[in-house]
Amino acid sequence: MSKSISQSEVQAHNDIEKGLYIIIDGAVYDMTGFVDEHPGGSKILKRVGGKDASKQFWKYHNESVLKKYEERLKIGQLEEKAKL
Repeated sequence: MSKSISQSEVQAHNDIEKGLYIIIDGAVYDMTGFVDEHPGGSKILKRVGGKDASKQFWKYHNESVLKKYEERLKIGQLEEKAKL
Protein backbone atom coordinates (compact mmCIF):
# COMPACT_ATOMS: atom_id res chain seq x y z
CA MET A 1 0.00 0.00 0.00
CA SER A 2 1.23 3.45 -0.91
CA LYS A 3 2.01 5.97 1.80
CA SER A 4 -0.61 8.72 2.21
CA ILE A 5 0.92 12.21 2.23
CA SER A 6 -0.95 15.38 3.16
CA GLN A 7 -1.05 18.50 1.02
CA SER A 8 0.59 20.46 3.85
CA GLU A 9 3.48 17.97 4.02
CA VAL A 10 4.06 18.36 0.28
CA GLN A 11 3.94 22.15 0.61
CA ALA A 12 6.52 22.02 3.41
CA HIS A 13 8.95 20.20 1.10
CA ASN A 14 9.45 23.05 -1.32
CA ASP A 15 13.23 23.37 -1.62
CA ILE A 16 16.41 21.29 -1.69
CA GLU A 17 17.21 21.78 2.00
CA LYS A 18 13.76 20.62 3.21
CA GLY A 19 13.32 18.12 0.42
CA LEU A 20 11.66 18.79 -2.91
CA TYR A 21 8.30 17.08 -3.35
CA ILE A 22 5.98 17.48 -6.32
CA ILE A 23 2.55 16.10 -7.13
CA ILE A 24 1.71 14.55 -10.50
CA ASP A 25 -1.86 13.32 -10.92
CA GLY A 26 -2.29 12.73 -7.19
CA ALA A 27 1.00 10.86 -6.75
CA VAL A 28 3.79 12.43 -4.68
CA TYR A 29 7.38 12.32 -5.91
CA ASP A 30 10.57 13.21 -4.02
CA MET A 31 12.69 15.08 -6.55
CA THR A 32 15.44 16.09 -4.11
CA GLY A 33 18.05 13.67 -5.45
CA PHE A 34 16.95 14.09 -9.07
CA VAL A 35 17.24 17.87 -9.40
CA ASP A 36 20.77 17.82 -10.85
CA GLU A 37 19.91 14.94 -13.21
CA HIS A 38 16.77 16.53 -14.67
CA PRO A 39 17.40 16.99 -18.42
CA GLY A 40 15.37 20.21 -18.39
CA GLY A 41 17.52 21.67 -15.64
CA SER A 42 16.99 22.21 -11.94
CA LYS A 43 15.23 25.57 -12.26
CA ILE A 44 11.84 24.18 -13.28
CA LEU A 45 11.84 21.54 -10.52
CA LYS A 46 12.71 24.16 -7.92
CA ARG A 47 9.87 26.35 -9.23
CA VAL A 48 7.23 23.62 -8.81
CA GLY A 49 8.57 22.20 -5.52
CA GLY A 50 5.82 21.72 -2.95
CA LYS A 51 3.09 22.05 -5.58
CA ASP A 52 1.00 20.12 -8.06
CA ALA A 53 3.17 19.95 -11.17
CA SER A 54 0.79 17.85 -13.29
CA LYS A 55 0.13 20.54 -15.90
CA GLN A 56 3.82 21.36 -16.33
CA PHE A 57 4.82 17.69 -16.38
CA TRP A 58 2.37 16.63 -19.09
CA LYS A 59 3.25 19.65 -21.22
CA TYR A 60 6.79 18.31 -21.71
CA HIS A 61 6.66 14.58 -20.91
CA ASN A 62 4.70 11.46 -21.81
CA GLU A 63 3.72 8.45 -19.73
CA SER A 64 6.94 6.57 -20.50
CA VAL A 65 8.92 9.18 -18.55
CA LEU A 66 6.67 8.73 -15.54
CA LYS A 67 7.01 4.95 -15.71
CA LYS A 68 10.79 5.17 -16.08
CA TYR A 69 11.28 7.13 -12.85
CA GLU A 70 8.20 6.13 -10.84
CA GLU A 71 9.81 3.31 -8.85
CA ARG A 72 12.77 5.47 -7.87
CA LEU A 73 11.01 8.77 -7.14
CA LYS A 74 7.41 8.06 -6.12
CA ILE A 75 6.98 8.15 -2.33
CA GLY A 76 3.20 7.98 -1.98
CA GLN A 77 -0.23 9.30 -2.85
CA LEU A 78 -1.73 12.64 -1.96
CA GLU A 79 -4.05 12.21 1.03
CA GLU A 80 -7.68 12.44 0.05
CA LYS A 81 -9.75 14.97 1.90
CA ALA A 82 -12.94 13.72 3.48
CA LYS A 83 -15.97 14.57 1.40
CA LEU A 84 -18.79 16.06 3.40
